[in-house]
Amino acid sequence: MKNTVYIYTRDLKRIFTNWAMIIIVLTLMILPSFYAWFNIKASWDPYGRTEGIAIAVTNEDEGSTIRGQHVNVGKDIIATLKKNKTLGWTFVSKEKADHGVKHGDYYASIVIPKDFSQKLGTVLQDRLEKPVIIYKVNEKINAVAPKITSKGASSLTQQISEKFVKTANGAIFSVFNELGITLQRDLPTIQQVEQRIFELENRLPEIKKVINEANDTTQKAGAIVSKAQAALPEVERLTADGAQMTQQLNTFLTKSDEVLKTAEPTINETLHRVQQRALGVQELKNQLMEKDIAPAEVNAAAEQLKGQLTKQIADTGEILTLLTDLNALSQQKVLSPVINDVKDVNTLLQQQLSDVNSLQQQTKNGDVPNQSVLDRFSSRTDQAVSRLNALTNSYSSTIVPAVEQAIKEGKDKTASANSLLDEANKSIPDVSNVLSKTASGILLGQQELTKIAKDFPRIEQNVHNIADKIREFQQKENIEDIINLLKNDVQKESDFFAKPVLLKEERLYPIPNYGSAMSPFYTTLCLWVGALLLVSILSVEVADEERFKSYEVYLGRLLTFLSIALVQAFIVTLGDLFLINTYVVDKVPFIFLGLLCSFVFMTIVYTLVAIFGNAGKAMAIVLLVLQLSAAGGTFPIQVVPAFFQALNPFLPFTYAISMMREVVGGMLADIVRKDVTVLLCIWLGVLLVGIFLHKPLSKTSAKLTKKARESKLIH
Repeated sequence: MKNTVYIYTRDLKRIFTNWAMIIIVLTLMILPSFYAWFNIKASWDPYGRTEGIAIAVTNEDEGSTIRGQHVNVGKDIIATLKKNKTLGWTFVSKEKADHGVKHGDYYASIVIPKDFSQKLGTVLQDRLEKPVIIYKVNEKINAVAPKITSKGASSLTQQISEKFVKTANGAIFSVFNELGITLQRDLPTIQQVEQRIFELENRLPEIKKVINEANDTTQKAGAIVSKAQAALPEVERLTADGAQMTQQLNTFLTKSDEVLKTAEPTINETLHRVQQRALGVQELKNQLMEKDIAPAEVNAAAEQLKGQLTKQIADTGEILTLLTDLNALSQQKVLSPVINDVKDVNTLLQQQLSDVNSLQQQTKNGDVPNQSVLDRFSSRTDQAVSRLNALTNSYSSTIVPAVEQAIKEGKDKTASANSLLDEANKSIPDVSNVLSKTASGILLGQQELTKIAKDFPRIEQNVHNIADKIREFQQKENIEDIINLLKNDVQKESDFFAKPVLLKEERLYPIPNYGSAMSPFYTTLCLWVGALLLVSILSVEVADEERFKSYEVYLGRLLTFLSIALVQAFIVTLGDLFLINTYVVDKVPFIFLGLLCSFVFMTIVYTLVAIFGNAGKAMAIVLLVLQLSAAGGTFPIQVVPAFFQALNPFLPFTYAISMMREVVGGMLADIVRKDVTVLLCIWLGVLLVGIFLHKPLSKTSAKLTKKARESKLIH
């Protein structure tokens, strides 16, 4: 190991002490970077500058008359292309276009024939003819340009198709839309007619029965009318009695005003009495809440409370009954809020009585009163007092006006009823007149029924036929769905049928330009080229080689080559990032992985040359050529021939380009770990071959090299 370090340090000393050598080494360090930088920059955005690709366009369309209107689709196409800057559209004659495509002035040409509009208009005729656009391309000028021009021609035909479909559909759907609006406007009438037809069909048996029985029932109808005429005096008497009754009820309600004035002090007095008793209950409650009260005292207090609460419940019940009766007279139920308040008070009093019974039962058994029951009773007592205070305070302002309004509404109802009965009594002569006319009408109706019975079978059959047709239509179609379909937005529907499917693109790990996307390939390639330059300029042999062991010579000089190669990688990766501003997501890993690639590549190339001499250089070049095709650096590996696909897993470029792409677009750690592992395994295998096979293989290759040098043609 000592000699290996000695060889390495001696090489460094010889480089730094020789100014010519310094220039050569610096050149070797920098030169490979230009290879990467120039290629990356040259391919930075090739598809963003396609406006320079010239395409000749010739319009010979003579137009056509479609439904009385002159149309020239060719002119519309030319107008559209003049606004389109994606390609270098050049508008020339057909002769100039043909000459220019042949001689390379234009990459391709597009000719719109004379009958283009005419054939496009055959869509409205019985015999359809598809229009044709003539596209010519010169494929010998450039390998990529035909693909771009073909895409432009395809895009043009697609735009024409979409515009034609959109226009045709727009006209069709406009008619449909008008039809849908008309149907929607008439839909209620249509549905009503359908419903009436079905109802008529269902009632046909009943109608038939009525017609058949009508002749018999006309005599009964006449008898009924006669009875009605005879009963009119009785009806007149009843309406008079009803008017008298309502008048009496109104008089009663008028007198109720005086009763109310007498009842007011009583209701008020009752409320105050209940309130006073509630205050007494509250005092007894305070006594019960004392901590040291004896069970006997609890029992005595409970007896008093029961008496007070029972009277309060009875009093509030009386008030509740009176208010409920008065509220029944009111259409607006004006006393309902007051009734609810009195009900709440009555409920609280009953709950208090239940609590008192529970307390008394506990003291009879010799137990101490339950504190939760005491607390509940105390709370309900306070609520009852509060509610009663509110009722007493609002008696004059709320209760009395509500009662007066209920009485007034009752009087209004009776007055209205009396008015109606008076009107009915006055209308009895009119009713008598109507009955007389009805008797005459029945006789006339009997004559008409005879005619209807004769025509009924024909009418019945027609109704059945119409109903069957409506049911058949409803089973197949829903008229509302048809209307909704017809009256949809014309513009949206024509747009939909012109382009029914949209492509939603989601870019994973987006790279903004083509040059950055190609930087992993060109950076990797330049590192291999850098290794080839080093072995082409610098010698892998040591002058006093016989002093050292074979592996010491191999490793010592390898360290020199690796040092220069690592500087090459450092320069090219930094230049990618900061000189030409290549897009890289993970910048630091990009630098370190570039160093790793250079480290592995240099070891491979150096080992080939160290063992096989000039033949090793040829091997390194062959390996480079194979990797250009089989590593998937430009085209996806799946599109290359099977031979190169088979080579792909065994090439260093495959893994170097893969891991460099990861750090450019956004690193996935598992992919990088796999690629780094494979490269390190390749490096270790090559290193072991160099250490253990350098001596035996280099002797064989040395004889071959010596013999070749005798030709004086190689160095």
